Amino acid sequence: MNDHVDTPQYSPEPRDVYLTVPNLISLLRIVSIPIVAELVSHHRMIPALAVLALSAISDGMDGLIARSFNQVSKIGQLLDPIADRLLILCSVLALGLAGIIPMWMLIIVAIRDLLMGVLVLILAQHDYGPLPVNFVGKTGTALLMVAIVALIVADVWDNPFAHMLHMAALAVGIWGVGVYWLAGFIYFRQGFALLRETE
Repeated sequence: MNDHVDTPQYSPEPRDVYLTVPNLISLLRIVSIPIVAELVSHHRMIPALAVLALSAISDGMDGLIARSFNQVSKIGQLLDPIADRLLILCSVLALGLAGIIPMWMLIIVAIRDLLMGVLVLILAQHDYGPLPVNFVGKTGTALLMVAIVALIVADVWDNPFAHMLHMAALAVGIWGVGVYWLAGFIYFRQGFALLRETE
């Protein structure tokens, strides 16, 4: 008789650990965000794209390492979305300061992220972790990141193709802002539903 029981080698459950490789990678991503913003705001787009590329690679690495080596942590589940939000907000801020996008886009994104930050803090007071990421949220984030990268690339050159890319990226960014807010509305509904359960 085979007494072996198939069990996962590593638990996916988050643990109360802090000093892990994935958390260090997430912190380095957060540290790189002001660097990207500084480069973009001064139209140094090639170095900004290089830092963004490293950030994107590290974003995939931290999750893979966490799952593969049983280093999934509660703080890591917070750091990863915080890094994504900060990257979007700071990149949009830098693009606005550089005159590449209208300032109203920055204001709308900032208000949404501010409200989401307040919701996360309120949920944390009731011992709730981060809300599960939904498809709408992933889509909004992806659209904004595509728009940000395309706007940075378009600013490298000054020719008709770059101008067309700039306009297309702005259109994608506007759609991304709309989907970003729709995702925020969904998260607020989920958050308030959890808070009502605690009453």
